[in-house]
Amino acid sequence: MPLSSNKVAFFIFCKSEQVILSHLLTNLRNTIMVDFKITTSNIRTETFKIYDFQSFKQKALLWADTENIVCFLDNNGYSNYPYNSQECLMAIGSQEELVTVDNSFEQLKTFYNEKKDWLFGFLSYDLKDEVENLASNNNDHIQLPKLHFFQPKTVIQFDENSVNIRTIFNPYSIFQAIQNTFIPNDFPISNIELSPRISKSEYLEIINKIKNHIIEGDIYEMNFCQEFYAENAQIHPLTIFNILNNKNKAPFSAYYKWNDKYILSSSPERFLKKNNQKLITQPIKGTSKRGQNPPQDEQLRNELFRDEKNRAENVMIVDLVRNDLAKTCEIGSVNVEELFGIYTFEQVHQMISTVVGILPKETHFIDAIKNAFPMGSMTGAPKVMSMKLIEEYEVTKRGLYSGAIGYITPDGDFDFNVVIRSILYNAINQYISVQVGGAIVYDSDAESEYEECLIKARAMFESLMNK
Repeated sequence: MPLSSNKVAFFIFCKSEQVILSHLLTNLRNTIMVDFKITTSNIRTETFKIYDFQSFKQKALLWADTENIVCFLDNNGYSNYPYNSQECLMAIGSQEELVTVDNSFEQLKTFYNEKKDWLFGFLSYDLKDEVENLASNNNDHIQLPKLHFFQPKTVIQFDENSVNIRTIFNPYSIFQAIQNTFIPNDFPISNIELSPRISKSEYLEIINKIKNHIIEGDIYEMNFCQEFYAENAQIHPLTIFNILNNKNKAPFSAYYKWNDKYILSSSPERFLKKNNQKLITQPIKGTSKRGQNPPQDEQLRNELFRDEKNRAENVMIVDLVRNDLAKTCEIGSVNVEELFGIYTFEQVHQMISTVVGILPKETHFIDAIKNAFPMGSMTGAPKVMSMKLIEEYEVTKRGLYSGAIGYITPDGDFDFNVVIRSILYNAINQYISVQVGGAIVYDSDAESEYEECLIKARAMFESLMNK
């Protein structure tokens, strides 16, 4: 039924049927359609034991992928990552959606206040135009909106031994439908080679121009990004996500399907989290490749920790995000809990700092998101001037890249990643976009910055090439 009717179709099955939802209709018999208004009392929640976590997770993704809207968030076992709270979280189907063109944060605030339910969605980098007096006229081939959130029909929370299913349908029927999902032996593979939007020589020239802005005092640091792309590309997005997620396990990985548009993310970075009244942001600045053996790996970790350039990049952004949190948090509550933490991922070592603050109870949490957006690690310092120069020197509209994907709980807590190390795909125009970048400071070496981009992009390149 139309969303405006505030009704959905609900299926009641005879006892012999254990599968539900529209994509399984061919398996249903003796089905009765009943209209009802969705209220909190219609929500049913049950927890089920599972005995093969990885298999169940894969089946759940296959089962969900026939819906038009899916958001899957995977911690990939990084339980020791600071402030981890969910191993896996999935939202399937939409009761109602919010898509914005302007006044996005106020609309999101109203949407949450009306629903007081789980909400999943994304914030595009180009919401900067609503936060500051900015604009972007660069090419955009993915064509995602500024903001998209949805109230799911079904939310599944995973851990190693159980799943909790919260749904407007029958939780047991969903559990059985997932259990009965067939995992094929062969998945569609691709052999997509990406092309650079700008040449290496153009990249090197731009880096030197940015360094001139630093010398002239316009900025101290700027995050410059470049795009690699493919046209007329046909892929099976879920297969590519699974390859990427296995190749480059990260604590903020995400598979987001919205009709014909897909985000396949292996992000290691948290943008902002709220736990009760505590706000947590964890900017990444500083990257090193992995070693070929344990001694070399440890040496590279130590070198990253001691590297003065990476420390300078990191501390500039820490100072910036402290200022962003201070716009919202209680006076004197903003603190740096960890500075220059070194964390190891599948492909790289990263320097990560943790900054926290306390949100006043009278302040709406959406205001905290707005005041911190976009994240300082993807802009630079000073923030507004950096964003103006980003628009001047980058040739592709960032869109969702360097935006955020995440969730809001019924109680108003939230957690959002930074959309980096990600493949964006528009299935209608068959366009693939992979953007990567890095922080440019006074002593940046243009050749080294280019090589760092390739290191960051390697997992995405290899996933699309099936290597």
